[in-house]
Amino acid sequence: MTLAARTGVLVAMPEEGRALVDAMRLEDRLEHGRREFLFGDLWGERTAVVIARCGKVAAATTATELIVRFGVETIICTGVAGGVGEGVAIGDVVVADELVQHDLDPRPLWPRHIVPLLETGSFPVDAPLSDRIAAAASDHADAGAGGRVHRGLIASGDQFIHGPAMARAIREALPTTLAVEMEGAAVAQVCYEYGVRCAVFRTISDRADEDAAADFTGSLGAFAASHTLGILSGVLGSGGA
Repeated sequence: MTLAARTGVLVAMPEEGRALVDAMRLEDRLEHGRREFLFGDLWGERTAVVIARCGKVAAATTATELIVRFGVETIICTGVAGGVGEGVAIGDVVVADELVQHDLDPRPLWPRHIVPLLETGSFPVDAPLSDRIAAAASDHADAGAGGRVHRGLIASGDQFIHGPAMARAIREALPTTLAVEMEGAAVAQVCYEYGVRCAVFRTISDRADEDAAADFTGSLGAFAASHTLGILSGVLGSGGA
């Protein structure tokens, strides 16, 4: 049994990862920390897929395990998100250029959104990998999946954003935000601290409005998993992450 992988794919919910697990040539598995880590071949890439569960703590814990215990060199965080940017519609894909924790506020000791003692609040992604993900997403859309591809800021927090006032507050604080979710910035921070490559992309499941809960549930079954599968096949299948 070889409990190691070059690339880790992290999703929050089983529905977001099911298609990936089905596509994987499963070789090993380990239940650890109340999570199941699945190891195998995805389009020629030795990959670990794990359902992290929702929220920043769960995502950070899982990302740390992937790096420290299993030696991954790259983490891709994916799944669904709420669209808050102008023109970002259900079924679109947002590829992060940077990630911020929208609910982090250590004022007056530090500025809003700044992680204390790191002196930054905006966490980067690996630009070449994100370029490849965006290209694969465009190819996937052109092949019939539909939707548009956006690049920019994804904001993460331990809240399900489901109303105009909540979404407006995030846009006022972080005007360039395209999408909101609950894991990506935590994963990006862990990767930043460990010096590991990171990329985050999300399929838009809802518009973070009063219909968000119903739209989110419907999107999980309708297209979220297939978007993830189609995009990652274009990335990993073209030479690995």
